[in-house]
Amino acid sequence: MADVKDLSQIIANKGDKPLVLLPVKLHTQADAELERQLRELKAKQELRKDWILFIVRDVVVFSVAILFMFAVGGYSVFIQMKALY
Repeated sequence: MADVKDLSQIIANKGDKPLVLLPVKLHTQADAELERQLRELKAKQELRKDWILFIVRDVVVFSVAILFMFAVGGYSVFIQMKALY
């Protein structure tokens, strides 16, 4: 185990110019503005997705269920009236 070397030190010191890695990413004002705009866009997309799901789930499915109940009820009334005459 004495022959184990730190690979990061070997890579960093390779060549004439040592490799310097910054552990912290520096944010500029433009980066912060772009990130804020990205968050706003994602929020708008989520809102749009929620509205589409609301329309499909609550409006369309509810309307189809009501129409189905009216169709079954009308058919039942029609069959009963036909049986009476």
